[in-house]
Amino acid sequence: MKYIALRVRTAMLVHGYTAENKEIVEEFHDEPFLEKLIAIERIQSVTEKYLLVSSSHGRVMYWEYEGDLDSIAQRLNAAGLLIA
Repeated sequence: MKYIALRVRTAMLVHGYTAENKEIVEEFHDEPFLEKLIAIERIQSVTEKYLLVSSSHGRVMYWEYEGDLDSIAQRLNAAGLLIA
């Protein structure tokens, strides 16, 4: 399994959906950034601000990260993990 080290903090946790198909979202504010080793397989997408990662019980989480999209793309590319 391959990992990437990033400083992240939880921004949102999607618990599931209502009967009306609306996301049930728990938001987090002012959480400290933590250094994490993240399994590449957990990453669903990366934007300028967030990583969307899979979590337990079919949930997904949005993590805010330090840095920018370009630096993450460069690191993934250097490791042979980016298809452009």
